[in-house]
Amino acid sequence: MLCPRKCGVNRYKNKGICGVKDKILISNILLHKGEEPPISGKNGAGIVFFSGCPMKCIYCQNMGFSQRGLGIEITVKELANAFILLQENGAHTLDLVTPSPHALHIIEALKIAKEMGLKIPVVYNTSSYENVETLKLFEDYVDIYLADIRYTNSYYGEKYSKVTNYWEIAQEAIKEMYRQVGPYNNKTRKGLIVRILILPNKVSGHFEALRFIAELDSRIPVSLMSQYMPVFGAKNDELIGRKITNAEYLEAIEYMELLGLNGWIQTNEKDKLTTKAVKWR
Repeated sequence: MLCPRKCGVNRYKNKGICGVKDKILISNILLHKGEEPPISGKNGAGIVFFSGCPMKCIYCQNMGFSQRGLGIEITVKELANAFILLQENGAHTLDLVTPSPHALHIIEALKIAKEMGLKIPVVYNTSSYENVETLKLFEDYVDIYLADIRYTNSYYGEKYSKVTNYWEIAQEAIKEMYRQVGPYNNKTRKGLIVRILILPNKVSGHFEALRFIAELDSRIPVSLMSQYMPVFGAKNDELIGRKITNAEYLEAIEYMELLGLNGWIQTNEKDKLTTKAVKWR
């Protein structure tokens, strides 16, 4: 019952729709410099890729562990030790990717790790397809919510990610994240950051997503991402079977600036994807 699907599976016996049973399943744990600057810092984020996901995006670049079950089982204590090891190796933040299927285990691991001296900010890295009730469990444990907005039309959420009511659910989830931590603040290293992956043909509904953020709080930083690749089931799709054009991305940037939003855009210099701040406060 942790995610909005509420499949009700007894995970001691069977896998949930997320693809996970009762054990913690990890794909990888490493220092990662490819996140937004407040997440990665100079040394990289201490990223933990959890296996399993309630969404089934047909273009997911992490298909192996998000939907196909690749990963290794570890205990709560081993997870807590991994958190501490990342900190000892200079991680700027602890970046938990797709944590909701493992929410209860993660909270227990964070309790242990904090007793062991965990001090770096904890990042909840999510698709925003979340139960508000589950998010509330993390209120005393998460410093930064890094929340995607995938679609603002739930028809596309069902077509391309196999979930119902995505936008309705995501809006309430993001409002809860905002209630807990407010907009991201570089001084306190706490708050909400929203990511938007621009999809071709306005499938991502990014104009409405940007309006939603501006109306919620224009201080919320936005990461406007241009790196969509039509992989797996998206390759031959009539709407998302191609990369976005420069014109599509520039139009999104212009609208972001028109609304007075701050954050990061991506530039492709010498085929190397970089980020740059847009009117960052």
